[in-house]
Amino acid sequence: MKKIQPDKIPRITKNLKKLEKELNIKIKHEGKEIIIEGNPEEEYVAEKVIDALSFGFPFSIALSLKEESIFEIINIKEHARTKDLPRIRARIIGKKGRALKTLTSLTNCNFEVKDNKVGIIGEPEFIENATEAIIFLTKGTKHGNVYAFLEKHQIQPIEDLGLIEKKKRKKKRPE
Repeated sequence: MKKIQPDKIPRITKNLKKLEKELNIKIKHEGKEIIIEGNPEEEYVAEKVIDALSFGFPFSIALSLKEESIFEIINIKEHARTKDLPRIRARIIGKKGRALKTLTSLTNCNFEVKDNKVGIIGEPEFIENATEAIIFLTKGTKHGNVYAFLEKHQIQPIEDLGLIEKKKRKKKRPE
C-alpha cells in the first residue's frame, strides 16, 4: 500500500475506474491523499502514471509508462544561466508550440512544461537525447543547433544481424 499526494486530484479521480482497470490496482482517495493497493510492481507503475497525470500528461501517454517508457522531470532552474525563466520556458515551447512538436518528432518522446519543470515520457534509449536537448535550450543554444544535434544522434533500429556482407570501397590511388 502506497500513499501519494498528487497536485491534480480531480484529474485522477475522474479517471479512477480506468486507472484501476488498466493498472490492475485499487485506488482510494481521502482528502488530498491517494492510496494505491496492489502488488508492489503494479503499485510502483501506478505511482509513476499518477505522477505523470498530475504533471499534465494526457491519460493515454501517461499509461504508456505501463510498458517500457520512463518518466523524467528536468528542473529548468538547475540548468538556466539567467533568472529570466519565462523567456526560457518560451524558448522550450516555441512559437505556437512548434519547438515542442519538433522535439517530439526528433526524439520520439512526449514533453509537457509545467511551472519551471519539463516532463519527458519516452523509451529509455530516447530519453537521454531528449534530456540533453532540453538542457541545451535552457542554456541558450540555438534551436537549429539543437535540432542538428538530435538529427545527428538519432538512434536507428538495429536490423542487421551480421548476415549481410558489407561491400568494401575501393580507394582511389593518387595519380
